[in-house]
Amino acid sequence: MAESSLDVGYDELATLRQLALVGGLPGEAKVTCAGLAAELDVSTQTVSRRLQRLESTGLVERETVSDGQWVGVTEAGERALRREYQAYRRLFETPGSVDLRGRVTGGMGEGRHYISLPGYMEQFEERLGYEPFPGTLNVDLTAESVRTRAALSAIEAVPIDAWEDEERTFGPASCYPATVEADGGTFEEAHAIVPDRTHHDETQLELIAPAKLRDELGLEDDDEIDVRVAGRS
Repeated sequence: MAESSLDVGYDELATLRQLALVGGLPGEAKVTCAGLAAELDVSTQTVSRRLQRLESTGLVERETVSDGQWVGVTEAGERALRREYQAYRRLFETPGSVDLRGRVTGGMGEGRHYISLPGYMEQFEERLGYEPFPGTLNVDLTAESVRTRAALSAIEAVPIDAWEDEERTFGPASCYPATVEADGGTFEEAHAIVPDRTHHDETQLELIAPAKLRDELGLEDDDEIDVRVAGRS
């Protein structure tokens, strides 16, 4: 079985970070095992093993020369560093915004039904300041954005309360102000809506807006979009 970037430990990640800091991201940095060993306070043999591990898992690319080696952090290596960065941000910061990326996908038609229900629509008009288009834009998030999405828990949302009619109770939801960007332009008055109870998993994001986002941005299924989710103002 091939090794993956998830197989590396904290020591390798520390070495990867140091390589990035000395110029290996972006581009390549010329390093020596002795120089890295001094910076990381370990032996040259330890640095050599770590570099081999980083290369075997695809996090760096290396070229050995007579007086050292050229090392560059790969795209996979950058993603590994960004995962560490996001983890520390969740520990020490309250993010002002969360950037997500994904592809437009067709929904099951449930969004149109629930968005139009009077108990929700009244709250949308009062708390969001607009009457949403009857339907949601569904976005399949990239693997990196699925991990980043966890940062939403640190952002203050606009609450949509549970309500009931004569037949059943409808659950609450949270709405986050969002800006949607695509090749067709930018729409700044959208909201990411996260129901407490939903058929979607963490890999998908639902967006509402006062207009049909597909028409406003010229979107079709599989088009890639960027969504910046922010806290309530």
